[in-house]
Amino acid sequence: MNTIAANSFLAPHLLQNPRLSPPASSFHSQNTMAGRKRKADDDLPRDSEDRMSTSPSNSPSTGNRSLPHPIAQPVKRLRTNVFGHALSLPRLLETLDADSMRSLLKTICDRHPNIGTEVVSTAPRPSVQSALSVLSNYERALQSSFPFGNRHTSDYAYNRVRSPLSELLEALKDYTPHFLPPNESQTSVSLDYLDGVTNIIHALPNWDNYQHNRHKADAYEEISRAWALVIREAAKRGGGIQLQYGGWDQKLVGHNEQSGRKMEDAVQEMRKSLGWLGNQTGDSNAGSGAGQGDGMTVREQLLAGTYGNNLPVHVGPW
Repeated sequence: MNTIAANSFLAPHLLQNPRLSPPASSFHSQNTMAGRKRKADDDLPRDSEDRMSTSPSNSPSTGNRSLPHPIAQPVKRLRTNVFGHALSLPRLLETLDADSMRSLLKTICDRHPNIGTEVVSTAPRPSVQSALSVLSNYERALQSSFPFGNRHTSDYAYNRVRSPLSELLEALKDYTPHFLPPNESQTSVSLDYLDGVTNIIHALPNWDNYQHNRHKADAYEEISRAWALVIREAAKRGGGIQLQYGGWDQKLVGHNEQSGRKMEDAVQEMRKSLGWLGNQTGDSNAGSGAGQGDGMTVREQLLAGTYGNNLPVHVGPW
């Protein structure tokens, strides 16, 4: 009776319903398995439980398989930013040849005149060898411009070489004043340059057309005046003694003969400085008597090392 009363107070959804309630055997099996599992877990020692939980071989996902070895990852190198850029000034100058360097410097000096003035004041003075080397390059350019299979003195040849010929003559006009006094104080340097330049003028062609020969005639006239200037300045400084050494008198006479006597101005100046030159050139109008004899005597005494032995001895102030 009590059982029926108790069941009457239960909610209808708690009554046994074959569609909602699981069978009794299912509850019994689940309780039995849960009890066995708890009993097995309680029988294991604590350290065994820890080993089973941490050992990879006991993991249900891996079983008895060995874990693969980790693959060594390559070390990544730090990559700098790579981009193009212009060469630095020292590296750029290393790539320029002499002609390119001169052209670049000239362009800069033309754009900035103050830089050109600084270059002129700080650049080393050109030597005779360097100047003659440049002039020789102009001369080779002239010779290489002559046409093949034609006379080098014809009008056709002149028209072919007119441009390099003008460049050579302009270079002569520009370089010569640099080696003349007062810009050049050493007579030997001036004479060395004039000797080399005169030989270059000798090598200029003699054209068939008389009008074309005026270039060479003008060059002889200018170089003769340069010789006269140097001889005149040398005579003021040392009484012409510098001209007596090195055989400059003989060289000038030879240049005058090779030029067709177009350097008479320089020869006349030499005669004034050294009276004995008139006898060597066969000029009967040269200075007379004592001047020539004294000049020759002084030269012979200088070469023999006896100069000054026959001079009077002065006592007291001059």
